[in-house]
Amino acid sequence: MKKLGVLLAFASLCSYLGQAQTDDGIMRLNEFRYQKKREIITIPNVNGLQVLKCDFHMHTVFTDGHVWPNVRVQEAWKEGLDVISFTEHVEYTPHQADVKPGNLRSYELAKNMADENNILLIKGTEVTRNTPPGHFNALFIDNDKHLVADRANALDEEAIQAVIDQNAFVFWNHPGWKATQIEGSYEWIPFVEKMYQEKKLHGIEVVNGFGFHKKALDWALDRDLTVIGNTDIHNLIAHDYDIERKGVHRTMTLVMAEDRSTTAIREALERGRTIAWSSNYLFGKEEHIKDLFHACVSLGSAYHSKKNAQGVVTNYYELSNQSDLYFELHLKSGKGTKKVTLFPSSSQIITAQEGESELTYEVVSTYIRSDKHLEVKLGL
Repeated sequence: MKKLGVLLAFASLCSYLGQAQTDDGIMRLNEFRYQKKREIITIPNVNGLQVLKCDFHMHTVFTDGHVWPNVRVQEAWKEGLDVISFTEHVEYTPHQADVKPGNLRSYELAKNMADENNILLIKGTEVTRNTPPGHFNALFIDNDKHLVADRANALDEEAIQAVIDQNAFVFWNHPGWKATQIEGSYEWIPFVEKMYQEKKLHGIEVVNGFGFHKKALDWALDRDLTVIGNTDIHNLIAHDYDIERKGVHRTMTLVMAEDRSTTAIREALERGRTIAWSSNYLFGKEEHIKDLFHACVSLGSAYHSKKNAQGVVTNYYELSNQSDLYFELHLKSGKGTKKVTLFPSSSQIITAQEGESELTYEVVSTYIRSDKHLEVKLGL
């Protein structure tokens, strides 16, 4: 009993001291702070490959962005991304009077925080030529010592060669961004054709921020170039994207990689195993979107049957979505439910007339060409 009494007295003393230490005339309203938590974006493996969430195009104050590099890492961590790259402009540094110039300076400042938060940070830059020919992102560069800052048209090829010499993965940014302002800029121009023929162009940004560049998807498909989707963010993500709304995410590239490493990401990009994702929409090569769909969506066996007055039997099934992706399906053939919306991590009941062996749906929330959606067959 004596020991118990000592323990109780000690506990009371600790409680008193704790109250005394916090009773400093300040009422701390910590319950109103933003909860520090990372969103988990659930996407199952596809054919044994991890689906990594990536944003390969963003800016900081070291060019024309409005935030410090560490903020980009914090955003990426909070929003569930795996991989990011700061792609500062080579030729355009409007804040150079206020910050130390350097295309990789933002990378240098944020690398430690990225490592601590388990975010893969890839060295990159944006080769910002006059439009046309346009802007190009170069990933996996080594340094920024010999990049070409002069925007003279005569130096366009030299500017691209400077990143090719570093074995960069190069993709064409937002081809249609000046479509209504500069005649001919939203075309497969000779400069880009030359890059393509010389294997200096490896991908195209099909979705940039809130814009789906339709021609770019068709160019990527017709020339077997890697499909890319990015934010090209300059402001805070939460300033531009309504990320508090359910189902809304920043634009990103889904990369199907062997593992979570920069080496595996590079290999996947070179092989074109990517899909551009913008909240409710997916853009990419048919085989990749089809594989992703079937990895996420499953149809159960018929669990109920009902006969109507005319003797027609209807079977009931549960269609499930085990991912945080959104799929909207419209019936193309077969006698069954006409429209199905599969919200993230949810299921729907669908019906089919007895005797049907399969239903064919058009997944209208996907684009496998600028004017074509994925078709899937659901075996009953």
